[in-house]
Amino acid sequence: MALLNFRRENETPGNGVVSAFLDGCSIEVMPRTAAAIEDFRPLLPAGTRVYIAHIEGTPIEDMVATARRLRAEGFEPMPHFPARIIRDTVQLNDWVQRYKGEAGVRQALLLGGGVKHPVGTLDNAMQLLESGAFNGFARLHIAGHPEGNRDIDPAGGDKIVLQALKLKQDFANRTDADMAIVTQFAFEAAPIIAWADRLAAEGIRLPIHIGVAGPAKLQTLLKFAIACGVGPSLRVLQKRARDVTKLLMPFEPTDLVAGLAAHKAAHPEFGIEAVHFFPLGGIKTNATWIADHSKG
Repeated sequence: MALLNFRRENETPGNGVVSAFLDGCSIEVMPRTAAAIEDFRPLLPAGTRVYIAHIEGTPIEDMVATARRLRAEGFEPMPHFPARIIRDTVQLNDWVQRYKGEAGVRQALLLGGGVKHPVGTLDNAMQLLESGAFNGFARLHIAGHPEGNRDIDPAGGDKIVLQALKLKQDFANRTDADMAIVTQFAFEAAPIIAWADRLAAEGIRLPIHIGVAGPAKLQTLLKFAIACGVGPSLRVLQKRARDVTKLLMPFEPTDLVAGLAAHKAAHPEFGIEAVHFFPLGGIKTNATWIADHSKG
Protein backbone atom coordinates (compact mmCIF):
# COMPACT_ATOMS: atom_id res chain seq x y z
CA MET A 1 0.00 0.00 0.00
CA ALA A 2 1.31 3.43 -0.90
CA LEU A 3 2.40 5.45 2.11
CA LEU A 4 1.86 8.76 0.34
CA ASN A 5 0.24 9.47 -3.00
CA PHE A 6 1.19 12.58 -4.93
CA ARG A 7 -0.12 11.35 -8.28
CA ARG A 8 -1.99 13.86 -10.38
CA GLU A 9 -4.85 12.92 -12.70
CA ASN A 10 -2.91 13.52 -15.91
CA GLU A 11 0.10 11.44 -14.83
CA THR A 12 0.69 8.03 -16.33
CA PRO A 13 3.34 6.63 -13.99
CA GLY A 14 2.58 3.06 -14.94
CA ASN A 15 3.63 3.33 -18.58
CA GLY A 16 6.15 0.72 -19.64
CA VAL A 17 8.83 3.17 -20.79
CA VAL A 18 9.14 4.80 -17.37
CA SER A 19 8.84 1.45 -15.58
CA ALA A 20 11.68 -0.01 -17.66
CA PHE A 21 13.82 3.06 -17.06
CA LEU A 22 13.36 2.76 -13.28
CA ASP A 23 14.22 -0.93 -13.22
CA GLY A 24 17.31 -1.46 -11.08
CA CYS A 25 17.26 2.04 -9.60
CA SER A 26 19.18 2.83 -6.42
CA ILE A 27 18.68 5.14 -3.46
CA GLU A 28 20.94 6.97 -1.01
CA VAL A 29 20.77 7.06 2.79
CA MET A 30 22.86 8.29 5.69
CA PRO A 31 23.21 6.41 8.98
CA ARG A 32 20.88 8.85 10.73
CA THR A 33 18.20 8.73 8.01
CA ALA A 34 18.43 4.95 7.79
CA ALA A 35 18.01 4.69 11.56
CA ALA A 36 14.59 6.35 11.23
CA ILE A 37 13.36 3.48 9.02
CA GLU A 38 12.18 0.49 11.04
CA ASP A 39 12.53 -1.93 8.13
CA PHE A 40 13.52 -1.26 4.51
CA ARG A 41 11.97 -4.46 3.19
CA PRO A 42 8.41 -3.12 2.77
CA LEU A 43 9.81 -0.07 0.95
CA LEU A 44 12.34 -1.31 -1.62
CA PRO A 45 12.67 -4.34 -3.89
CA ALA A 46 15.00 -7.02 -2.56
CA GLY A 47 18.56 -6.54 -3.76
CA THR A 48 18.22 -2.77 -4.31
CA ARG A 49 21.56 -0.98 -4.23
CA VAL A 50 21.57 1.42 -1.28
CA TYR A 51 24.36 3.99 -1.20
CA ILE A 52 25.47 5.10 2.26
CA ALA A 53 26.67 8.70 2.24
CA HIS A 54 29.69 9.30 4.47
CA ILE A 55 29.43 12.87 5.73
CA GLU A 56 32.50 14.31 7.40
CA GLY A 57 32.38 13.55 11.12
CA THR A 58 30.27 10.39 10.82
CA PRO A 59 32.00 7.62 12.80
CA ILE A 60 33.05 4.66 10.68
CA GLU A 61 31.30 2.43 13.21
CA ASP A 62 27.95 4.01 12.28
CA MET A 63 28.68 3.57 8.60
CA VAL A 64 29.58 -0.10 8.97
CA ALA A 65 26.57 -0.76 11.22
CA THR A 66 24.27 0.74 8.58
CA ALA A 67 25.85 -1.40 5.86
CA ARG A 68 25.52 -4.51 8.04
CA ARG A 69 21.85 -3.76 8.73
CA LEU A 70 21.08 -3.22 5.03
CA ARG A 71 22.86 -6.45 4.10
CA ALA A 72 20.84 -8.36 6.72
CA GLU A 73 17.61 -6.98 5.26
CA GLY A 74 18.52 -8.20 1.78
CA PHE A 75 19.94 -5.09 0.12
CA GLU A 76 23.25 -4.27 -1.57
CA PRO A 77 25.08 -1.64 0.51
CA MET A 78 27.39 0.71 -1.38
CA PRO A 79 29.21 3.02 1.05
CA HIS A 80 30.85 6.26 -0.02
CA PHE A 81 34.62 6.56 0.30
CA PRO A 82 35.40 10.33 0.22
CA ALA A 83 39.18 10.60 -0.22
CA ARG A 84 39.53 13.91 1.58
CA ILE A 85 38.15 12.62 4.90
CA ILE A 86 40.43 9.55 4.90
CA ARG A 87 43.86 10.11 6.48
CA ASP A 88 45.96 7.68 4.45
CA THR A 89 45.98 4.25 2.81
CA VAL A 90 46.31 2.59 6.21
CA GLN A 91 42.97 4.02 7.31
CA LEU A 92 41.49 3.34 3.88
CA ASN A 93 42.42 -0.34 4.08
CA ASP A 94 41.09 -0.53 7.62
CA TRP A 95 37.71 0.84 6.52
CA VAL A 96 37.56 -1.50 3.53
CA GLN A 97 38.32 -4.53 5.68
CA ARG A 98 35.69 -3.55 8.24
CA TYR A 99 33.04 -3.19 5.55
CA LYS A 100 34.00 -6.48 3.92
CA GLY A 101 34.36 -8.45 7.13
CA GLU A 102 31.36 -7.12 9.04
CA ALA A 103 28.85 -6.34 6.28
CA GLY A 104 29.93 -8.28 3.20
CA VAL A 105 30.37 -5.03 1.26
CA ARG A 106 31.55 -5.59 -2.32
CA GLN A 107 30.54 -2.31 -3.97
CA ALA A 108 31.80 1.22 -3.31
CA LEU A 109 31.43 4.81 -4.50
CA LEU A 110 34.83 6.49 -4.68
CA LEU A 111 34.97 10.28 -4.73
CA GLY A 112 37.11 13.23 -3.73
CA GLY A 113 34.60 14.45 -1.19
CA GLY A 114 33.14 17.88 -0.57
CA VAL A 115 35.52 19.09 2.14
CA LYS A 116 37.89 21.87 1.16
CA HIS A 117 41.06 20.62 2.81
CA PRO A 118 42.06 16.93 2.92
CA VAL A 119 42.67 15.53 6.40
CA GLY A 120 45.70 13.62 5.15
CA THR A 121 47.49 12.39 2.05
CA LEU A 122 44.44 11.41 0.00
CA ASP A 123 42.77 13.98 -2.21
CA ASN A 124 40.96 12.37 -5.14
CA ALA A 125 39.19 9.27 -6.41
CA MET A 126 42.08 8.20 -8.66
CA GLN A 127 44.26 7.70 -5.58
CA LEU A 128 41.59 5.41 -4.18
CA LEU A 129 41.32 3.46 -7.43
CA GLU A 130 45.08 3.05 -7.74
CA SER A 131 45.55 2.10 -4.08
CA GLY A 132 44.62 -1.53 -4.61
CA ALA A 133 42.35 -1.43 -1.56
CA PHE A 134 39.32 -2.30 -3.68
CA ASN A 135 40.80 -5.24 -5.56
CA GLY A 136 38.17 -7.95 -5.74
CA PHE A 137 35.18 -5.60 -5.36
CA ALA A 138 32.27 -6.39 -7.68
CA ARG A 139 31.57 -2.74 -8.59
CA LEU A 140 33.27 0.63 -8.24
CA HIS A 141 31.36 3.81 -8.96
CA ILE A 142 32.73 7.33 -9.40
CA ALA A 143 31.12 10.77 -9.35
CA GLY A 144 29.78 12.73 -12.33
CA HIS A 145 28.48 16.29 -12.62
CA PRO A 146 26.08 17.04 -15.52
CA GLU A 147 26.15 20.75 -14.70
CA GLY A 148 29.81 21.01 -13.77
CA ASN A 149 31.58 21.16 -10.43
CA ARG A 150 33.01 24.50 -9.29
CA ASP A 151 35.08 22.77 -6.61
CA ILE A 152 37.03 21.16 -9.45
CA ASP A 153 36.58 23.75 -12.21
CA PRO A 154 36.25 27.09 -10.35
CA ALA A 155 35.78 29.04 -13.58
CA GLY A 156 32.65 27.06 -14.36
CA GLY A 157 33.98 24.99 -17.27
CA ASP A 158 34.42 21.25 -17.43
CA LYS A 159 38.00 20.78 -18.66
CA ILE A 160 39.40 19.38 -15.40
CA VAL A 161 36.30 17.25 -14.75
CA LEU A 162 36.59 15.70 -18.21
CA GLN A 163 40.29 15.01 -17.73
CA ALA A 164 39.51 13.25 -14.45
CA LEU A 165 36.80 11.12 -16.06
CA LYS A 166 39.16 10.17 -18.89
CA LEU A 167 41.69 8.92 -16.34
CA LYS A 168 39.00 6.81 -14.73
CA GLN A 169 37.85 5.50 -18.10
CA ASP A 170 41.46 4.50 -18.78
CA PHE A 171 41.58 2.71 -15.41
CA ALA A 172 38.45 0.76 -16.35
CA ASN A 173 39.94 -0.08 -19.76
CA ARG A 174 43.15 -1.54 -18.32
CA THR A 175 41.64 -3.40 -15.38
CA ASP A 176 38.74 -5.76 -14.84
CA ALA A 177 36.93 -3.21 -12.66
CA ASP A 178 33.17 -3.05 -13.27
CA MET A 179 32.65 0.71 -13.11
CA ALA A 180 29.95 3.33 -13.61
CA ILE A 181 29.42 7.06 -13.11
CA VAL A 182 26.81 8.17 -10.59
CA THR A 183 25.86 11.82 -10.85
CA GLN A 184 24.76 14.82 -8.88
CA PHE A 185 21.05 15.55 -9.36
CA ALA A 186 19.66 18.02 -11.89
CA PHE A 187 16.16 19.01 -12.92
CA GLU A 188 16.04 19.15 -16.74
CA ALA A 189 16.32 16.28 -19.21
CA ALA A 190 17.79 18.16 -22.20
CA PRO A 191 21.04 19.31 -20.50
CA ILE A 192 21.54 15.84 -19.01
CA ILE A 193 21.13 14.24 -22.42
CA ALA A 194 23.59 16.70 -23.97
CA TRP A 195 26.12 16.02 -21.18
CA ALA A 196 25.85 12.24 -21.56
CA ASP A 197 26.29 12.53 -25.33
CA ARG A 198 29.33 14.79 -24.82
CA LEU A 199 30.97 12.19 -22.57
CA ALA A 200 30.49 9.55 -25.26
CA ALA A 201 31.96 11.87 -27.88
CA GLU A 202 35.00 12.39 -25.63
CA GLY A 203 35.52 8.64 -25.38
CA ILE A 204 34.07 8.31 -21.87
CA ARG A 205 31.74 5.35 -22.16
CA LEU A 206 31.33 4.28 -18.57
CA PRO A 207 27.62 3.61 -17.88
CA ILE A 208 25.85 6.53 -16.22
CA HIS A 209 23.58 6.22 -13.18
CA ILE A 210 21.77 9.52 -13.30
CA GLY A 211 21.08 11.35 -10.05
CA VAL A 212 17.47 12.37 -9.47
CA ALA A 213 16.09 14.28 -6.48
CA GLY A 214 13.08 12.47 -5.06
CA PRO A 215 9.77 14.17 -4.24
CA ALA A 216 10.18 16.98 -1.71
CA LYS A 217 8.91 20.39 -0.73
CA LEU A 218 10.10 23.06 -3.10
CA GLN A 219 11.89 24.93 -0.33
CA THR A 220 13.79 21.77 0.60
CA LEU A 221 14.90 21.14 -2.97
CA LEU A 222 16.00 24.73 -3.46
CA LYS A 223 18.10 24.57 -0.28
CA PHE A 224 19.84 21.34 -1.28
CA ALA A 225 20.24 22.37 -4.92
CA ILE A 226 22.02 25.59 -4.00
CA ALA A 227 24.20 23.82 -1.40
CA CYS A 228 25.16 21.10 -3.89
CA GLY A 229 26.00 23.50 -6.70
CA VAL A 230 23.22 22.53 -9.08
CA GLY A 231 23.62 24.66 -12.20
CA PRO A 232 21.26 26.04 -14.87
CA SER A 233 18.52 23.47 -14.28
CA LEU A 234 17.84 25.21 -10.97
CA ARG A 235 15.63 27.49 -13.07
CA VAL A 236 13.00 24.71 -13.10
CA LEU A 237 12.59 25.14 -9.35
CA GLN A 238 12.85 28.92 -9.50
CA LYS A 239 10.09 29.10 -12.10
CA ARG A 240 7.85 26.94 -9.96
CA ALA A 241 8.63 29.06 -6.89
CA ARG A 242 7.15 32.09 -8.66
CA ASP A 243 3.78 30.30 -8.86
CA VAL A 244 2.28 30.76 -5.40
CA THR A 245 -0.39 28.13 -6.15
CA LYS A 246 2.36 25.48 -6.37
CA LEU A 247 4.66 26.76 -3.66
CA LEU A 248 3.41 24.38 -0.98
CA MET A 249 2.92 21.36 -3.23
CA PRO A 250 5.62 18.65 -3.33
CA PHE A 251 7.84 18.82 -6.39
CA GLU A 252 8.18 15.46 -8.13
CA PRO A 253 10.72 14.29 -10.71
CA THR A 254 7.98 12.94 -13.00
CA ASP A 255 8.72 15.14 -16.03
CA LEU A 256 12.48 14.67 -15.74
CA VAL A 257 12.27 10.88 -15.47
CA ALA A 258 9.69 10.64 -18.26
CA GLY A 259 11.89 12.75 -20.56
CA LEU A 260 14.99 10.67 -19.92
CA ALA A 261 13.03 7.43 -20.19
CA ALA A 262 11.60 8.42 -23.57
CA HIS A 263 15.07 9.32 -24.87
CA LYS A 264 16.50 6.03 -23.65
CA ALA A 265 13.67 4.09 -25.28
CA ALA A 266 14.28 5.88 -28.58
CA HIS A 267 18.09 5.54 -28.33
CA PRO A 268 18.91 2.23 -26.60
CA GLU A 269 22.65 2.94 -26.89
CA PHE A 270 22.26 6.12 -24.81
CA GLY A 271 24.72 6.14 -21.90
CA ILE A 272 22.31 6.31 -18.96
CA GLU A 273 22.03 2.81 -17.51
CA ALA A 274 20.10 3.42 -14.28
CA VAL A 275 18.53 6.02 -12.00
CA HIS A 276 19.93 6.94 -8.58
CA PHE A 277 17.60 8.71 -6.16
CA PHE A 278 18.48 11.31 -3.53
CA PRO A 279 15.50 11.07 -1.12
CA LEU A 280 15.56 14.73 -0.11
CA GLY A 281 11.90 14.64 0.92
CA GLY A 282 12.26 11.43 2.91
CA ILE A 283 13.07 7.80 2.19
CA LYS A 284 9.48 6.57 2.54
CA THR A 285 8.14 9.29 0.25
CA ASN A 286 10.76 8.50 -2.39
CA ALA A 287 10.23 4.75 -2.13
CA THR A 288 6.49 5.21 -2.61
CA TRP A 289 7.05 7.37 -5.70
CA ILE A 290 9.33 4.69 -7.18
CA ALA A 291 6.77 1.95 -6.49
CA ASP A 292 3.93 3.94 -8.02
CA HIS A 293 5.89 4.77 -11.15
CA SER A 294 7.32 1.29 -11.60
CA LYS A 295 3.94 -0.32 -12.30
CA GLY A 296 3.98 -1.40 -15.92
